[in-house]
Amino acid sequence: MSIADFNPAAEIRGGVLFFDGVSTVELAERYGTPLYVVSETAVRGRCAAVRSAFLAKYPNTAAVYASKAFQTLDMCRIVAEEGLGLDVVSGGELYAALKAGVDPATIIFHGNAKSADELDYAVRSDVGRIVSDNLFEIAELERLGALHGKKVRVLYRVTPGVDSHTHRFISTGSLDSKFGIPLDPSVRDDYMRAVLDAPHLDFSGFHFHIGSQLHDNFSHLAALRIVLALVADVAKAYGYVTPELNLGGGFGIRYLPGEPALDPGYFVDPMMDLILAACGEAGIPMPRVTIEPGRWIIGEAGITLYTVRSVKTIPGIRTYVGVDGGMADNIRPALYEAQYHALLANKAGAASPAASAALVTVVGKCCETGDVLIRDIALPDPRPGDTLAVFSTGAYNHSMASNYNRIPRPAVVLTRAGTHRLSVRRETYEDLVARECCNSRAP
Repeated sequence: MSIADFNPAAEIRGGVLFFDGVSTVELAERYGTPLYVVSETAVRGRCAAVRSAFLAKYPNTAAVYASKAFQTLDMCRIVAEEGLGLDVVSGGELYAALKAGVDPATIIFHGNAKSADELDYAVRSDVGRIVSDNLFEIAELERLGALHGKKVRVLYRVTPGVDSHTHRFISTGSLDSKFGIPLDPSVRDDYMRAVLDAPHLDFSGFHFHIGSQLHDNFSHLAALRIVLALVADVAKAYGYVTPELNLGGGFGIRYLPGEPALDPGYFVDPMMDLILAACGEAGIPMPRVTIEPGRWIIGEAGITLYTVRSVKTIPGIRTYVGVDGGMADNIRPALYEAQYHALLANKAGAASPAASAALVTVVGKCCETGDVLIRDIALPDPRPGDTLAVFSTGAYNHSMASNYNRIPRPAVVLTRAGTHRLSVRRETYEDLVARECCNSRAP
C-alpha cells in the first residue's frame, strides 16, 4: 500500500513527506516539534462526505461534530461553515464553540455529571439540546427553565446494553457504564414521568452511543433495535411520539495500513432502513435523526511531527528511538494501547522498510516507562535530527494533551492545499506557571 492509499493527504516528493501539499520537513523547521498538523482540506472533505452520505440523502436529519475529538476555534468555525452542528461536553467546550461563532441552536450538550454552573450557562445560551441521564439534572433543568423563563429541550441518553467490541475504556453502551439510563421498565417510568410532567422542559427523544473506533455496524444495529423498541413502548404507554433519535457516532478510522476505509453510509444506511421499517410497523412518523461523527472527521486529517533525539540499541533485545514528545502530547498508546503508523519524513523515499529496516520502538521523553508511542515499527536508519511523522493523530491527541513533566503543549498548524498557517501557538514555560499564585521571582 502506498502512503497516498493509506492517507490521501500524504505524498512523497523527492524523498520528503508532503501533507496536504506542504513539506512536513519545512513545517518542522519553521514551527518546531512536536507539532500537530491538521489538513483543513481533509476536514472539509470529510464534512462533505457526511453531507452527501447522510444529510442530502435522508430528509429531516442532522449531523453534529463531536468536538471532544479535537476542538480549536478554527475547527469550530470550519465545521460550522460546512453545515454541521457541534457536540460539547463541558462549559469550556461550550464557551469555545460560542466564541468561534457557532449558532447555539446547533449545539448539543452532553455529559453525565454537568455542574450547576454549566447547566445554567447552557440554558442561558439557548443551546439546541441538552442530553441528560439522571433525575438530579432533570430537576435542575426544570428549575433553571423556570428561573430564566425558557423551555429547555432535553434528550435522554439510554444504555442499550450492547457489547461494542472495542477497548473497554471507550465502550459506552453496556449496562455497566457511567453513561446513560438503563432500560429497565421501572426506571423508564420514573424518567418518563419526570420529564413529561416538567412544564419548562421540552422532551425531544432519545440518544445512545455505544463506543468509539468501531469497524463494523453490528453493535449500532443491535443497539438501535433496542432503542426502537423503547420508542414503540413509550408510544403505547404514554401516547408519546418520539420526535428525535440521536444515534451517536463511533465510526472507525484507519490507524494502520490494511485497516478498512469506511464511509459513513456503511453505518447510517442500514440504520435508516431499520428506523423506517420500525416506524412503519409501529404506525408512528419517522423521527428527526442525528449522528455525531468526531474521530471520523478529524482523525486521519491530522499528523504529528517529532524530532528524533536519541537512538539506543540494547543488543539482542530492542532499539529505542527517542523523540521530543510522547505521552504528554499523545496519551492514547498508554491509555488505550492505541497503535499508529509512522515514517521518517525526511527519509520518506528510502527503500521499502519491510525489506531494509530493522524494527525499532519509538518512545517519548516523559519520565515514565510506559511512555511508548509505537512498538516494533520498521524505520530506515533512524538518527538524531530526523523528522518522524505519525499518522492519524487528529483525534484526541491535542484535546487530551497535558503538561506532565512541565512540558509545554505543542502548536497546531492548519494546512490547505499547499498553504499553512499557525492555528494554536506553542505553550511557553511562562504559560506553565501563569496560574500560580506565589510571589517567587525567576532566578
